[in-house]
Amino acid sequence: MRTDMRPLTPHSTWHRRAARGAAALAWCALAACTVGPDYVQPTVPTPPAWRVTYDTAADIANTRWWEHFGDPVLTGLIESALRENRDLVIAAARVDAFIGQLQATRAQYYPQVNYSLDASRNRTTRVGASPLPEGADPYYSLYQGALGASWQVDLFGRVRRQTEAAQARVYATEQGRRGVVLSVVTSVAASYIALRALDKQLEISQRTAQNNANTLRIFDLRHKGGVVSRLELEQVQSQYQQALAAIPAIEQRIAAQENLLAALQGRNPYPIPRGKPIDALVLPPIPADLPASLLTRRPDLLQAEQDMIAANADVGAAEALYYPQFNLTASLGSISAAFGNFLTGPASAWTLAAGLAGPLFTAGAIEGQVAAAKASSAAAVAAYQQAILIAFRETNDALAGTVKKRVEAAAQAKRVTSLREYARLSRVRFNSGYASYLEVLYAENELFAAELTAVQTYADGYTQLVAVYRAMGGGWIDLADAGTAAGARVPARERAARQPLF
Repeated sequence: MRTDMRPLTPHSTWHRRAARGAAALAWCALAACTVGPDYVQPTVPTPPAWRVTYDTAADIANTRWWEHFGDPVLTGLIESALRENRDLVIAAARVDAFIGQLQATRAQYYPQVNYSLDASRNRTTRVGASPLPEGADPYYSLYQGALGASWQVDLFGRVRRQTEAAQARVYATEQGRRGVVLSVVTSVAASYIALRALDKQLEISQRTAQNNANTLRIFDLRHKGGVVSRLELEQVQSQYQQALAAIPAIEQRIAAQENLLAALQGRNPYPIPRGKPIDALVLPPIPADLPASLLTRRPDLLQAEQDMIAANADVGAAEALYYPQFNLTASLGSISAAFGNFLTGPASAWTLAAGLAGPLFTAGAIEGQVAAAKASSAAAVAAYQQAILIAFRETNDALAGTVKKRVEAAAQAKRVTSLREYARLSRVRFNSGYASYLEVLYAENELFAAELTAVQTYADGYTQLVAVYRAMGGGWIDLADAGTAAGARVPARERAARQPLF
């Protein structure tokens, strides 16, 4: 404690000691303890292998796998979507917003410097506690200017924990943006496959309707000649109308699929260009992978982990509220009633101050904040573990779907071949007079339905393979991200997020 009453001047010994003490305190603050739990990644059990075994696999998870379909139009649609998709723009803006929040949070760690300038014209009262002498002028001007600085020393790491949480949220939103990249690429690929499947189904429906129209004309002539009955004519008419009815329904689905692809590219609806037909696309190999690699390759898992880190840091920030806050403030300026001597020595003024404040009784406010932070942290851990379980399930589902759809597609193709021969033989029997047209009608209806189903099954096999790449993630996301407007700014964002406190 200071016992002498000497005036505090900038050249006094006490001031020099105070300056050295403040520097020492600042150094201690830099090395101060940080309250709250440090993040420890939870142990997550991972299966040793996938449930489905497959013969052919390739290490292409880090390549532009959509190019393996061999369709330049599909590649062009994906590239266009990566440049123009609105969801990607929103996701990138969200990352920038969290970087701004990180910068604002990190700034609390450092001293804040400000300035003030003020000029006023005033009138004092003549009848106050200290009345003016008779004849004194009650009007006066006042000029003030000052530079000020304040610093809330982060003794117990509250700002450090807040910065840690803000930094983790930047990383989380960045992974969320990469998740949008993943979603855009796989959605365009799956939508294009569905479009080409619908095109094939429309072709089958139009061909079937044309064949039925030719048959109807022949039967109409036969009916007029008394060769076939009205019953058989109406059967052919019903078959023709069935094929006609399928055409507008498929055309409506084609229009909806084109509109979806246009929206994914950030464009108004327009006719989507076509490349190879569905049966000419090359099926890429299944990517080789192990379950454990999902933890470092799927954006949603990386995002969930960063959310967990942020929630853990929030606990420390809340617990730091139990401890006192130490503040340093200083100002240097000038105050004068005359503008002419505003900046002269006699008008100078300065202050140095230090303050310590802490809670004594808060009626459970801090306890509530700590409890809420701990509960949020526990929820984030559970969400991370749940996300991992979902990732394993989705990947196993996609792998099983890919393998089984290939088997199903092969069986459907054989069924179509058999039904085509069945329909041919039925018509031969009808033309020879050994069967009614009802047998032909049944065979051709079965063939029509089987052809549509075979195309859908074939497309489902491609879609399931796209789902495998979506579920597994991989380095291909970074390759796709390079084609986005935000992808070029990733290094700058990482530097902003990783900037150290000191």
